Amino acid sequence: MLYVDKLLSQLAYPLGLSIVSAVLALALLIAGWRRSGLLALSVGILWLALWSIPIVSDGLRLSLEGRFAREPVGALPAADAVVVLGGGIRGGPPEWPDPDLGRASDRVWHAARIHHAGKASRVIVSGGSMPWAGERRSEADAMLRFLADLGVPRDAILLEGRSRNTRENALYTAEILSAEGIDRVLLVTSALHMPRALATFRAAGIDAVPAPTDFEVMPEPAHFIRWLPDAEALSDSTRALKEYVGWWVYRWRGWAES
Repeated sequence: MLYVDKLLSQLAYPLGLSIVSAVLALALLIAGWRRSGLLALSVGILWLALWSIPIVSDGLRLSLEGRFAREPVGALPAADAVVVLGGGIRGGPPEWPDPDLGRASDRVWHAARIHHAGKASRVIVSGGSMPWAGERRSEADAMLRFLADLGVPRDAILLEGRSRNTRENALYTAEILSAEGIDRVLLVTSALHMPRALATFRAAGIDAVPAPTDFEVMPEPAHFIRWLPDAEALSDSTRALKEYVGWWVYRWRGWAES
Protein backbone atom coordinates (compact mmCIF):
# COMPACT_ATOMS: atom_id res chain seq x y z
CA MET A 1 0.00 0.00 0.00
CA LEU A 2 2.91 2.33 0.76
CA TYR A 3 4.22 1.85 -2.79
CA VAL A 4 0.78 2.60 -4.25
CA ASP A 5 0.44 5.78 -2.20
CA LYS A 6 3.89 6.87 -3.36
CA LEU A 7 3.06 6.24 -7.02
CA LEU A 8 -0.30 8.02 -6.90
CA SER A 9 1.17 11.02 -5.08
CA GLN A 10 3.88 11.38 -7.73
CA LEU A 11 1.22 11.52 -10.43
CA ALA A 12 -0.53 14.35 -8.55
CA TYR A 13 2.50 16.65 -8.56
CA PRO A 14 3.33 19.18 -11.35
CA LEU A 15 6.03 17.11 -13.02
CA GLY A 16 3.97 13.91 -12.86
CA LEU A 17 0.86 15.56 -14.26
CA SER A 18 2.88 17.23 -17.00
CA ILE A 19 4.40 13.89 -18.03
CA VAL A 20 0.94 12.32 -18.11
CA SER A 21 -0.26 15.24 -20.23
CA ALA A 22 2.67 14.80 -22.63
CA VAL A 23 2.01 11.07 -22.99
CA LEU A 24 -1.67 11.79 -23.62
CA ALA A 25 -0.70 14.42 -26.21
CA LEU A 26 1.56 11.93 -27.99
CA ALA A 27 -1.21 9.33 -28.07
CA LEU A 28 -3.69 11.86 -29.47
CA LEU A 29 -1.25 13.04 -32.13
CA ILE A 30 -0.51 9.46 -33.22
CA ALA A 31 -4.26 8.83 -33.41
CA GLY A 32 -4.65 11.84 -35.70
CA TRP A 33 -6.31 14.13 -33.14
CA ARG A 34 -3.87 16.96 -33.81
CA ARG A 35 -5.81 19.80 -32.18
CA SER A 36 -6.56 17.81 -29.02
CA GLY A 37 -2.97 16.59 -28.85
CA LEU A 38 -1.55 20.10 -29.09
CA LEU A 39 -4.02 21.27 -26.44
CA ALA A 40 -2.96 18.51 -24.04
CA LEU A 41 0.70 19.31 -24.65
CA SER A 42 0.13 23.04 -24.08
CA VAL A 43 -1.73 22.40 -20.82
CA GLY A 44 1.11 20.22 -19.55
CA ILE A 45 3.75 22.83 -20.38
CA LEU A 46 1.78 25.72 -18.88
CA TRP A 47 1.00 23.74 -15.72
CA LEU A 48 4.69 22.98 -15.23
CA ALA A 49 5.67 26.58 -15.96
CA LEU A 50 3.12 27.98 -13.50
CA TRP A 51 4.53 26.16 -10.48
CA SER A 52 8.08 27.01 -11.58
CA ILE A 53 7.52 30.75 -11.04
CA PRO A 54 9.15 31.83 -7.72
CA ILE A 55 6.45 34.32 -6.76
CA VAL A 56 3.77 31.66 -7.28
CA SER A 57 5.76 29.11 -5.30
CA ASP A 58 6.27 31.57 -2.43
CA GLY A 59 2.57 32.37 -2.29
CA LEU A 60 1.65 28.69 -2.18
CA ARG A 61 4.12 27.90 0.61
CA LEU A 62 3.13 30.99 2.58
CA SER A 63 -0.48 29.80 2.56
CA LEU A 64 0.73 26.92 4.77
CA GLU A 65 3.54 28.56 6.73
CA GLY A 66 1.54 31.71 7.44
CA ARG A 67 -0.85 29.79 9.72
CA PHE A 68 1.79 29.83 12.46
CA ALA A 69 3.83 32.60 14.04
CA ARG A 70 7.60 32.41 14.16
CA GLU A 71 8.13 32.65 17.91
CA PRO A 72 11.32 32.52 19.99
CA VAL A 73 11.82 29.42 22.13
CA GLY A 74 11.22 31.45 25.28
CA ALA A 75 7.63 32.18 24.20
CA LEU A 76 6.70 28.48 24.03
CA PRO A 77 4.78 26.87 26.90
CA ALA A 78 6.31 24.09 28.97
CA ALA A 79 5.38 20.50 28.13
CA ASP A 80 6.23 16.97 29.22
CA ALA A 81 8.25 16.30 26.05
CA VAL A 82 9.16 17.70 22.67
CA VAL A 83 8.45 15.50 19.64
CA VAL A 84 10.58 16.13 16.57
CA LEU A 85 9.52 14.55 13.27
CA GLY A 86 11.88 13.09 10.71
CA GLY A 87 12.29 14.53 7.25
CA GLY A 88 15.31 16.74 7.83
CA ILE A 89 18.02 14.12 8.26
CA ARG A 90 18.77 10.94 6.33
CA GLY A 91 20.12 7.90 8.06
CA GLY A 92 22.92 6.58 5.91
CA PRO A 93 24.10 2.99 5.44
CA PRO A 94 25.22 1.25 8.66
CA GLU A 95 28.90 1.67 7.79
CA TRP A 96 28.60 5.48 7.48
CA PRO A 97 29.69 7.17 10.73
CA ASP A 98 27.59 10.32 10.31
CA PRO A 99 24.02 11.14 9.20
CA ASP A 100 23.25 13.37 6.22
CA LEU A 101 21.75 16.73 7.20
CA GLY A 102 19.03 17.98 4.86
CA ARG A 103 17.39 21.35 4.34
CA ALA A 104 14.92 20.68 7.18
CA SER A 105 17.53 19.69 9.78
CA ASP A 106 16.46 22.89 11.60
CA ARG A 107 13.88 20.60 13.21
CA VAL A 108 16.50 18.80 15.29
CA TRP A 109 18.32 22.00 16.17
CA HIS A 110 15.02 23.58 17.27
CA ALA A 111 14.18 20.56 19.45
CA ALA A 112 17.59 20.80 21.12
CA ARG A 113 17.07 24.50 21.82
CA ILE A 114 13.66 23.78 23.35
CA HIS A 115 15.18 21.14 25.60
CA HIS A 116 18.08 23.38 26.66
CA ALA A 117 15.62 26.19 27.41
CA GLY A 118 13.93 23.93 29.98
CA LYS A 119 10.63 23.77 28.08
CA ALA A 120 10.65 19.93 27.93
CA SER A 121 12.81 17.46 29.81
CA ARG A 122 12.53 14.71 27.20
CA VAL A 123 12.89 14.62 23.42
CA ILE A 124 11.09 12.05 21.27
CA VAL A 125 12.58 11.55 17.81
CA SER A 126 10.16 10.02 15.31
CA GLY A 127 11.16 8.64 11.92
CA GLY A 128 11.96 5.29 10.33
CA SER A 129 13.30 4.43 6.88
CA MET A 130 11.62 3.69 3.58
CA PRO A 131 11.65 0.10 2.32
CA TRP A 132 12.90 1.16 -1.12
CA ALA A 133 15.94 2.97 0.39
CA GLY A 134 17.81 -0.26 1.14
CA GLU A 135 19.60 -0.97 4.38
CA ARG A 136 19.91 2.30 6.26
CA ARG A 137 19.83 3.60 9.79
CA SER A 138 16.46 5.03 10.80
CA GLU A 139 15.88 8.77 10.83
CA ALA A 140 15.31 8.50 14.59
CA ASP A 141 18.81 7.10 15.04
CA ALA A 142 20.28 9.85 12.85
CA MET A 143 18.45 12.52 14.86
CA LEU A 144 19.66 10.99 18.10
CA ARG A 145 23.26 11.33 16.92
CA PHE A 146 22.72 14.97 15.95
CA LEU A 147 20.98 15.75 19.27
CA ALA A 148 23.89 14.22 21.15
CA ASP A 149 26.28 16.51 19.25
CA LEU A 150 24.02 19.42 20.26
CA GLY A 151 24.41 18.52 23.92
CA VAL A 152 21.15 16.70 24.64
CA PRO A 153 21.80 13.82 27.10
CA ARG A 154 21.18 10.34 25.69
CA ASP A 155 18.94 9.40 28.62
CA ALA A 156 16.63 12.32 27.76
CA ILE A 157 15.94 10.99 24.25
CA LEU A 158 13.25 8.46 23.33
CA LEU A 159 13.35 6.77 19.91
CA GLU A 160 10.45 5.97 17.61
CA GLY A 161 12.13 4.40 14.60
CA ARG A 162 9.29 2.53 12.85
CA SER A 163 7.22 5.28 11.21
CA ARG A 164 7.27 5.84 7.45
CA ASN A 165 4.80 8.71 7.15
CA THR A 166 3.11 11.39 9.24
CA ARG A 167 0.23 9.16 10.32
CA GLU A 168 2.62 6.52 11.62
CA ASN A 169 4.62 9.28 13.33
CA ALA A 170 1.48 10.08 15.31
CA LEU A 171 0.33 6.52 16.00
CA TYR A 172 3.70 5.17 17.15
CA THR A 173 4.47 8.30 19.15
CA ALA A 174 1.11 7.94 20.89
CA GLU A 175 2.19 4.47 22.05
CA ILE A 176 5.35 5.91 23.59
CA LEU A 177 3.45 8.74 25.27
CA SER A 178 1.02 6.27 26.81
CA ALA A 179 3.80 4.00 28.06
CA GLU A 180 5.76 6.91 29.54
CA GLY A 181 2.75 8.69 31.05
CA ILE A 182 3.34 11.82 28.96
CA ASP A 183 0.30 14.05 28.48
CA ARG A 184 1.34 17.19 26.61
CA VAL A 185 4.01 17.62 23.94
CA LEU A 186 5.55 20.36 21.87
CA LEU A 187 5.43 19.25 18.24
CA VAL A 188 8.43 20.26 16.14
CA THR A 189 8.41 20.03 12.36
CA SER A 190 8.83 22.37 9.40
CA ALA A 191 6.25 25.17 9.20
CA LEU A 192 5.27 23.86 5.76
CA HIS A 193 4.45 20.45 7.24
CA MET A 194 2.91 21.67 10.50
CA PRO A 195 -0.76 22.01 9.41
CA ARG A 196 -0.97 18.35 8.38
CA ALA A 197 1.23 17.10 11.21
CA LEU A 198 -0.68 18.93 13.94
CA ALA A 199 -4.06 17.79 12.61
CA THR A 200 -2.79 14.20 12.44
CA PHE A 201 -1.35 14.18 15.97
CA ARG A 202 -4.52 15.66 17.43
CA ALA A 203 -6.64 13.11 15.56
CA ALA A 204 -4.51 10.42 17.26
CA GLY A 205 -5.56 11.85 20.64
CA ILE A 206 -2.30 13.65 21.38
CA ASP A 207 -2.34 17.01 23.16
CA ALA A 208 0.16 18.67 20.84
CA VAL A 209 1.26 22.30 20.88
CA PRO A 210 2.81 23.51 17.60
CA ALA A 211 6.45 24.59 17.73
CA PRO A 212 7.18 25.13 14.02
CA THR A 213 10.60 25.83 12.57
CA ASP A 214 12.30 25.80 9.16
CA PHE A 215 10.25 28.73 7.82
CA GLU A 216 11.21 29.13 4.17
CA VAL A 217 9.43 32.14 2.68
CA MET A 218 11.18 35.41 3.46
CA PRO A 219 10.19 38.98 2.52
CA GLU A 220 11.75 39.88 -0.79
CA PRO A 221 11.38 42.95 -3.03
CA ALA A 222 9.27 42.53 -6.13
CA HIS A 223 11.43 42.26 -9.27
CA PHE A 224 11.16 40.62 -12.67
CA ILE A 225 13.46 37.70 -11.74
CA ARG A 226 10.76 36.42 -9.38
CA TRP A 227 8.56 35.87 -12.43
CA LEU A 228 11.09 33.77 -14.32
CA PRO A 229 10.64 29.96 -14.14
CA ASP A 230 13.15 28.31 -11.85
CA ALA A 231 13.90 24.66 -11.02
CA GLU A 232 14.12 25.33 -7.28
CA ALA A 233 10.75 27.07 -7.33
CA LEU A 234 9.25 23.99 -9.01
CA SER A 235 10.71 21.79 -6.26
CA ASP A 236 9.36 24.12 -3.56
CA SER A 237 5.89 24.18 -5.16
CA THR A 238 5.90 20.39 -5.36
CA ARG A 239 6.60 20.07 -1.63
CA ALA A 240 3.79 22.50 -0.80
CA LEU A 241 1.35 20.71 -3.11
CA LYS A 242 2.40 17.44 -1.45
CA GLU A 243 1.26 18.88 1.87
CA TYR A 244 -2.11 19.96 0.48
CA VAL A 245 -2.70 16.63 -1.24
CA GLY A 246 -1.62 14.76 1.89
CA TRP A 247 -3.83 16.89 4.12
CA TRP A 248 -6.89 16.32 1.94
CA VAL A 249 -6.23 12.57 1.75
CA TYR A 250 -5.67 12.33 5.52
CA ARG A 251 -8.92 14.18 6.24
CA TRP A 252 -10.79 11.96 3.76
CA ARG A 253 -9.42 8.85 5.47
CA GLY A 254 -10.20 10.23 8.93
CA TRP A 255 -6.52 10.41 9.89
CA ALA A 256 -6.48 14.17 10.53
CA GLU A 257 -8.77 16.66 12.22
CA SER A 258 -10.83 18.86 9.92
